[in-house]
Amino acid sequence: MTVVKICGIRTPDIARSALDAGADMLGLVFAASRRQVTPAAALAISQAVRQHPRGRQVRLVGVFVDHELEDMRQLAQQCDLDVVQLSGHEPLAIARALAPLAIIRAVRLAGDADEAPWLATDDTARVLVDAHVPGSYGGAGIVADWRAAAQLAHQRDILLAGGLSPENVADAIRAVQPWGVDVSSGVEEHGSKSAARIAAFIRAVRDADVTHTD
Repeated sequence: MTVVKICGIRTPDIARSALDAGADMLGLVFAASRRQVTPAAALAISQAVRQHPRGRQVRLVGVFVDHELEDMRQLAQQCDLDVVQLSGHEPLAIARALAPLAIIRAVRLAGDADEAPWLATDDTARVLVDAHVPGSYGGAGIVADWRAAAQLAHQRDILLAGGLSPENVADAIRAVQPWGVDVSSGVEEHGSKSAARIAAFIRAVRDADVTHTD
């Protein structure tokens, strides 16, 4: 089954709704963003997740952009994170320094020199393919380059992000065949996460999985 990551979670209630709907990963944004959470808010979400019947099956992902190594280590421990997502210009050495935490590295496939080492290795981090939007580090709602993502997906497991929604995620899965999909703005209404749209997104993914299997 395609792994589903709901990113930009800001409240315990939405976290619980995402778990009820079947999400596999929840993203908490620590980088500067309208979806940014404070450490205290992240801890409250983490505690709510771990108390949920599916709480230990779900992976909590901290999203960072060019943060200091020690800050990421501290927040990962404080908030019981399973995964660190690096969405800036972080060097490959950061992943090794954060071990044993699992790592996701966001790439935009724009030919940036700092992305090359991450694309050249397949055992250090999971790669998340996002849209190339100058000045943005994610959550812009712009569709990624599915053709380039599909080429990479033939070589390694990837997470596909960038402008996904309940309306287009099935097409994305058919076109790219990713290991997982990541959504943020596509499950929002009026700038906030919508439990109904999260549920619709996950239903669309599962329907696509069944169709692809058949």
